[in-house]
Amino acid sequence: MKKWILLSVVLAGGAWGLQKWGGLKLGGGDATSSDRLTTAPVEKRDIKFAVNAAGDIGPAEQVSVRPEINGKIEKLPVDISDQVKKGDLLFSLDDKELQNQRASNLTAIERARLELEQAGRNHQRAQQLHAEQLISAEMYENTRTQYELAKNASERAQKELAILEERLTKTQVLAPFDCTVLTRPISAGQAVSGSGGFNSGTEVMTIADLHEMVITAHINQADVTRLSPGQQVQVEVEAVQDLEVVGTVERIAPQATIKNNLKGFSARILLRDIDPRVRPGMTANIKIPVASAADVVAVPLAAVFTETNPETGDTERYVYVAKDDDFERRPVLIGVSDFFYAEVQKGLTAGETVALELPKSAQARRAEDAKTPPTLRAGGGEAGGGSGRRTGGSGGSAPAGGARPTSSR
Repeated sequence: MKKWILLSVVLAGGAWGLQKWGGLKLGGGDATSSDRLTTAPVEKRDIKFAVNAAGDIGPAEQVSVRPEINGKIEKLPVDISDQVKKGDLLFSLDDKELQNQRASNLTAIERARLELEQAGRNHQRAQQLHAEQLISAEMYENTRTQYELAKNASERAQKELAILEERLTKTQVLAPFDCTVLTRPISAGQAVSGSGGFNSGTEVMTIADLHEMVITAHINQADVTRLSPGQQVQVEVEAVQDLEVVGTVERIAPQATIKNNLKGFSARILLRDIDPRVRPGMTANIKIPVASAADVVAVPLAAVFTETNPETGDTERYVYVAKDDDFERRPVLIGVSDFFYAEVQKGLTAGETVALELPKSAQARRAEDAKTPPTLRAGGGEAGGGSGRRTGGSGGSAPAGGARPTSSR
């Protein structure tokens, strides 16, 4: 019994679906055409056009911390993500051997001082005896030489101690600025080599100032001319939702490079005092302003048509404006445009209505002109060699190059 009930339900559902499908098939075209907008009002609005570029966020100041001398890590008080103040200890090396050498140098300095005093007394006595002609000139010169040698030995011992004390200061590595520890591959007790040794020494950690970040972006060659050092750009961070910050263009590479088969220029954008949620390695989207216009007469891009005049070769732009029960073709001067709207500098006023597609009367005239032999046509008219394309391009002030807001048909 249950099987018969289930079968009845399935058959009823199939019949209902078939009936609905038939209704949609018969009336679907009219429903679609009635829902599609064919006209739009001319209105005033703000238009801003910008091109986008992506880049990686990194610290403005990042340092690879390596010891200057060989040794063994004795103290390592910091770890990954620790915030360190300028002058705080990052790590220290075992300095027992250097301290023993310092003690030996102090003893050598004391010995050299005593020898210098003795050589000085001998030289002074020999000078008196030589003045009284009681010793030979050779003996006098020998005492003076001994005095000079002792003086040199004392100075050398002092310099050796200074060099050793300089090495002792290098056993402690302090933070050069307020920073955050990014990596720390070394642990306490490990032996490390100095920066003057093999492979520029052992990297103990990397530190960076996260209060200032930079974005390294690859800018398309068609858009790089719109950037200049000191210019401000809008930056969106993909990993932090609804976060927009303002960056300053710091540097632009003078030499083009190819990245992902795209020729462009490397640009460095500086971010100051940014949100702490932003971290190195995140991806940022940069909006490079191209052109903008505030409170201007604008129409949708679909309302603007483009045609080439066969006589002059000039590109003409026009719209179809509602008049009575039909539309009239009217030339317009286009200014700034974005991906949706175009500024109309001349030819329209706010409040008028324009067609978003070629009106039926214009389609009929074009079809009639298509049947007429070219030698019998007069002037440019609707079909005067033009394509009647829609466009969102612009006149003199429109952005050019790269990805541009256009709509052609």
